[in-house]
Formats: sequence, structure tokens, C-alpha cells
Amino acid sequence: MKGTPDEPMCGFSRAVIQILQMHGVDEITGVDCLQDPEVREGIKEYTDWPTIPQVYVKGEFIGGCDVMVQMHQSGELHELLVKEKLLDEETNPEPEK
Repeated sequence: MKGTPDEPMCGFSRAVIQILQMHGVDEITGVDCLQDPEVREGIKEYTDWPTIPQVYVKGEFIGGCDVMVQMHQSGELHELLVKEKLLDEETNPEPEK
């Protein structure tokens, strides 16, 4: 991501953090790619995904901000977080305003 979970440095990174927080995810680990150009370029090559942030759940690449928004809207993100035992099944994201 650009920045940290506490201080995202771009709108896309901020959106991903907000989505995860809306779902009740408390522990978010971020790597600030702005601090190291090799990390910034290397992660794009590693996943063959051109944009940052890149979201991983338990080591599995999920996608970027656009994928997170789609998964949030469809309910698929909640299902994934429950399946991976990051959330209780009863936990529901806050309603969008």
C-alpha cells in the first residue's frame, strides 16, 4: 500500500483500509511501498498486477482496490473473511451511507 494502515497516502489505499475496517477487521498489516522503490516494482511483478494497493488474505493475493470494492458490494468479501476465520459469521459490515 501507499502509506500505512493508520496513515494511507492515497485514496485507493484509504478505501481498502476503510472497507476492511467496515467489515470489522482489526489487524491490518501494511507495507509502505513508497519507502522502497524495489518493493513497489517487485510486488507488481510478483503478482502480475499493475496497481497498488494489493490485498492479501492469509498470504493469498486477492486483488486491488477495485476488486475489494466489488467483493464488498457483492458480499463476497464478508464470505471470504468468515471462511478464513478473520471474522465471526454474525459480524456484518456497517451499512453504507
